[in-house]
Amino acid sequence: MYNTSFIKKILLIATVAFFYSCDKDFNAIGDDLIGNDHFDLTADIYSVNAYNQKVTPVASNNLAVNALGIFENPVFATTTANFNTQVSLTSYAPDLGEGVAIDSVTLNIPYFVDASKTTTTAEGISTYTLDSIYGPVDGKIKLSVYESGVFLNTYNANNYDVSKFYSTDRNSDFQTQAEALGARLNDAADQSENDGFFFNSKEITEKTPKTETTAEIIKRIKPEMRLHLNKDFFKTKIFGATANQLAADDVFKNYFKGLYFKVEKSGILPSTMAMLDFKSGKINIFYKAKTAITTDAETVMESRSLVINLTGNTVSLLEESNPNSNYTTAAANDKVADEKLYLKGGQGSMAVIELFGEDLIQYGSDGNVITTPNNVPDELDEIRHNYTAKNWRVNEANLVFHIDANTMAGAIEPNRIYLYDLTNNTILNDYSFDGSTSITGDPKKAKSIFGGMINVDANKRGTTYKIRITNYIRSIMRNAAVANVKLGLVVTEDINTTASAKLDKTKINVGSAISEVPRASVMSPLGTVLYGGIVSQNVPEEKKLKLEIYYTKPN
Repeated sequence: MYNTSFIKKILLIATVAFFYSCDKDFNAIGDDLIGNDHFDLTADIYSVNAYNQKVTPVASNNLAVNALGIFENPVFATTTANFNTQVSLTSYAPDLGEGVAIDSVTLNIPYFVDASKTTTTAEGISTYTLDSIYGPVDGKIKLSVYESGVFLNTYNANNYDVSKFYSTDRNSDFQTQAEALGARLNDAADQSENDGFFFNSKEITEKTPKTETTAEIIKRIKPEMRLHLNKDFFKTKIFGATANQLAADDVFKNYFKGLYFKVEKSGILPSTMAMLDFKSGKINIFYKAKTAITTDAETVMESRSLVINLTGNTVSLLEESNPNSNYTTAAANDKVADEKLYLKGGQGSMAVIELFGEDLIQYGSDGNVITTPNNVPDELDEIRHNYTAKNWRVNEANLVFHIDANTMAGAIEPNRIYLYDLTNNTILNDYSFDGSTSITGDPKKAKSIFGGMINVDANKRGTTYKIRITNYIRSIMRNAAVANVKLGLVVTEDINTTASAKLDKTKINVGSAISEVPRASVMSPLGTVLYGGIVSQNVPEEKKLKLEIYYTKPN
């Protein structure tokens, strides 16, 4: 018994020694295996300097998805989202036929649906719940679709040309030029298509009547925006065009510059907003034209259709109104540490995070501001000393952001926030090293180890967001030459979109710490309020923003 036990101990010690010699720094796979238990290790806590910054007009061209509608958020402001897009023919130099008579023109744009809440009966009838709808499900807006009066140039982000810079605050330019061209195109008698428009979640059915030789055909279509557009406009614009104007994409886009979508309040009714994939939208023109077959009695007509796609350059036009005073004050462009961090997408606001950086601005018990030296540069020197002299190794490092539940009560919360290297406007290595995919198949839930997804309580209300920066902390701990950069924190519509959008440099506020923001933040209309990293009577100690590092400390 003694000999067996002794041999087992020797084998255990040899195994530990072998793995320790192979990798003193505990690789990322090891972090994943350890998870949140940390083998009962206690985190070392470090202070964090965090402050708000206003996002001034920012490039909003060619976003992956775009908002349309009005979202009234009392925590931040009311956002009105208009939109402009180019259009293109499915094929150029089309044979349109002669003697054309248009039956109908429809604009069709599919909605996002929540697949997990879709039900289908045995008869094939489906009930849908729309996804990415912000505001009351029965909220209404006044929607007007116009011919666009602005030719959208292709913007090159590497060549900053203000004349080709399409930013969030340009709505008045697009509206003025669109309305100068004529009346709105969605002029159907049914007000649900214009003055009382709403995002309808009902399945659409199209029926082909039975004939003597065929049965009735029922086609079922997922919910979509379906507007009937003015037939006379398209008779003139498309069928009255010269052959040259329909011959090539660049000529056509200069001739028919696209569509402008304008939204307004629908009386006193509550409004709503939706995220839309406009590039999947189409204009369908259904018409009849003469055939080569004629009889003595009449000319024979055949049914045809022409498709115009909503593809090409686009711009999302976002306006803020009725801002909350707390939001306006917090988002001022100073660099003083803030009690609360206001993150809002679009032309909203973000936070700057500084680790081991400057002194923190703190508040006394009387509410007055006091400056307390934080000695944070010494903290960075200390952890580097612990690495080299004491062989401390970082098991995991996290930033945990606590949501101000009182302020956010009842508000729609973003599912995810995103942390990035603000100094260089690029991703952190923790993001790039994380190859995890979503277990639900939702691509927006990828990079789960890096994190940033909302954690909720039993009432489905948000409590925290946690972001792992283990590899970033290891890199600055091991190598004094690695810069300790400023970090940017924003809401994100899509964790997979990391490219940046530049701010209009002619409108950046004096003292701003930012010149561009992640495009996925511009895409999101949502916002959240988080507690900052300062000591304050308004910030509970247990909810204060901190950097927590779990070390392995050899005896």
